[in-house]
Amino acid sequence: MGLLLRILIPVLGAALAFYFYSAPENFSEEMLRGKRVIVTGASSGIGEQMAYHLARMEAHLLLTARTEARLQKVVERCLELGAASARYISGSMASASLPEELLREAENTWGGLDMLILNHIGQSSFTFFSGDVGHVRHLMETNFISYVALATAALPMLRESQGSIVVVSSIAGKIAGPFTAPYSATKFALDGFFSSLRQELIIDKVNVSITLCILGYINTESAVRAVSHVIPDTPAPKEECALEIIRAGALRRRELHYPRRAVGSMLLARSIAPELLESLVRRSYRLENVRR
Repeated sequence: MGLLLRILIPVLGAALAFYFYSAPENFSEEMLRGKRVIVTGASSGIGEQMAYHLARMEAHLLLTARTEARLQKVVERCLELGAASARYISGSMASASLPEELLREAENTWGGLDMLILNHIGQSSFTFFSGDVGHVRHLMETNFISYVALATAALPMLRESQGSIVVVSSIAGKIAGPFTAPYSATKFALDGFFSSLRQELIIDKVNVSITLCILGYINTESAVRAVSHVIPDTPAPKEECALEIIRAGALRRRELHYPRRAVGSMLLARSIAPELLESLVRRSYRLENVRR
């Protein structure tokens, strides 16, 4: 990626100027005070950091992830940081019953919901596609179908509150690189579904925003463990990434690109010279470290 950016940025600088220097939108932490928020994948990484930011903003939090012991610690920390309330429900998002359980808890406890942050993810190796269709099917269930199921269950309450859906996705859902075929498929699916749903809500004059977050390489434990031996770049900080996601959701933005410069450059390069971009991406990897 470093080589890619060094080549592309001088060429694309003029075209990116408007993108980089457009006036920032006004954001205040008070926008989240007292808001009722569900965060999935909240026991570690970006989800955990979003929970802490929201706690400092005095939001009401309902957190979910697979690991109950870690969720308990996150909830305790959120209460220490000033959350208006914080509770959790542990479980796998691949479970068909978990979306209804979460929404029932939100209804019974808060009487509604203001923001749904979809952030959970299934594990997938950074390697050549092995032909394991079963893994693709399982990953689609966790990374895509469960997002659709939870968003669908939440829509009635979000319609009433004129709330927001925040979908945490990846540059792999906009640009298909090597070694991520199953993962990339799930992220492209998220883009297709939620971008279509956004237009339907607009047509029906439903004031529920959908923010799609296109993330690059972030320094979560799982990401660094999966790709650091292949990608030589320095990952962006998960704490800042989490805050940018919350800000984008609160401002009801259509998309977030983070890190902004790296992701923006790659998306623009894809539209101008996709084959060159793909070639540079392949050359930027330590291919000798990729396991088959």
